[in-house]
Amino acid sequence: MNHTSPSIQESGAPSTALRTGVALATTVAVFYALCTLAWVAAPGPFLSFMNSLFHGMDFSVLSRPAPFSVRGFVEAFLVMSLWAFLAGSFFGWLRPRLGA
Repeated sequence: MNHTSPSIQESGAPSTALRTGVALATTVAVFYALCTLAWVAAPGPFLSFMNSLFHGMDFSVLSRPAPFSVRGFVEAFLVMSLWAFLAGSFFGWLRPRLGA
């Protein structure tokens, strides 16, 4: 049984939601950057690893002769981070309301 008054619980909800959103966005951003770094450093072995990780799916068809695009990286980085922030914030907001 929860002994915290409802007014105290509700006042911390936005802070918890934002912290959860920032935590998920940061995690996604760091792992996306590390994944990109691994691909730039060793594209062949990285694609081989991805093929094994996804049980034999062939990711080599995604390899293009075009050079690495910093703009493409930044766009994907920002979109994924924003999506993760919104998803994490929603989860952080929803979780106390579900009694979890």
